[in-house]
Amino acid sequence: MSFVSHVECTICGARHDAKRPLTVCEQCGQMLAVRYDLERVKAGVTKDALRRRAPGMYRFRELTPVDDSEERVTLGTPLLELPRLAAHLGVRRFWAKDEGQNPTGSFKARGLGMAITRARTFGARGFVIPSAGNAGGAAAVYAARCGLPCVVIVPRGTPPAAVAEAQVAGAHVFTIEGSIATAGRVVAKVSPQLGWFDLSTLKEPYRLEGKKTIGLELAEQLEWRVPDILLYPTGGGTGLVGIPKGYEELRSMGWLSGQLPRLFAVQAEGCAPVVKAFAEGAETTTAWENPTTHAAGLRVPSPFAGRQMLRLLRDTRGGAVAVSEKAIQEAQRLVARTEGIWTAPESAALVAALAQLKDRGEAVRDAEIMLIFTGAGLKYDPPPLGAPTDLAGAEEEILAQVRRTVGA
Repeated sequence: MSFVSHVECTICGARHDAKRPLTVCEQCGQMLAVRYDLERVKAGVTKDALRRRAPGMYRFRELTPVDDSEERVTLGTPLLELPRLAAHLGVRRFWAKDEGQNPTGSFKARGLGMAITRARTFGARGFVIPSAGNAGGAAAVYAARCGLPCVVIVPRGTPPAAVAEAQVAGAHVFTIEGSIATAGRVVAKVSPQLGWFDLSTLKEPYRLEGKKTIGLELAEQLEWRVPDILLYPTGGGTGLVGIPKGYEELRSMGWLSGQLPRLFAVQAEGCAPVVKAFAEGAETTTAWENPTTHAAGLRVPSPFAGRQMLRLLRDTRGGAVAVSEKAIQEAQRLVARTEGIWTAPESAALVAALAQLKDRGEAVRDAEIMLIFTGAGLKYDPPPLGAPTDLAGAEEEILAQVRRTVGA
């Protein structure tokens, strides 16, 4: 049984048949979103029944497009309170959703797992995807899991671990000069010639449904309330659009009440098309020239959902923040030192942005603040750390150095 009613354009509102394999709106070319019969969902599941289900994003199966008979391509991520980091930043109620504990080490597992599940149902014979890093690895792993081939096209300079993940899973990986936007243009030409499914960000409606489950999980983990402020590292922005979609569906079912959290998009200073458009009051983003940042997932110069993201930021009284490369690296070290989490640079950018918001008075001390840590730091080069201490030999030297460091 499926609770999907139709697929709808997010801009012109045109309705499409959910039983057809769709990419973008056939009327205006904008991104699509799956819509559900929320009254039937509400009648078909209760919060108590949900609690008895196994963890993972398919526990919310009534609010996913997957049919009961559909075999899921799948391999929960914890919600962590961060008390020491909160004390350092001067806030009281502070959480992170650690997506680095997904099967492929990043939040991309959610979207690609869902998209590949649906595409296989529609008869996909293979997949093509542009990637700045984690998406390519996730697509390759889930494609391998269901026995289908995959092509991954990445810009030169993509983190080696992400490239290796795709190669180990058997994908055909190609590097290209330029950005993920360049890779996306190549994918758009190659995929129809191969007859394989294009998995580009928001060029089909099902990656969004996978990312949406972050919002569904957050609602349950916070005992059916939403945080006051939510910060999201923004490249393509699927999760920034998807999380509030999940919240809105739960609100329509009566499971949540109140306002959506104030949403803040966080980008790098060297690639900040959403920040620029928000500051200028623009309706949509324009392409960022010469994007540069070591946070590969933020190196997206022309996000397809720019219009939708800006609308959400304004509707929720949120904003957009750009942070420096130095601030990102310092935040990575700070998160690891205070909470023991080696998170990706994209995630660390949120901590740097929160410090800015505090200084500007936009994040007050008593607000409940949520960060979405999108990936594990193990998949990236570490921030500058210096060499480990080399010992001549004796344990006395270890004791002396440790005592000098910690004052013991």
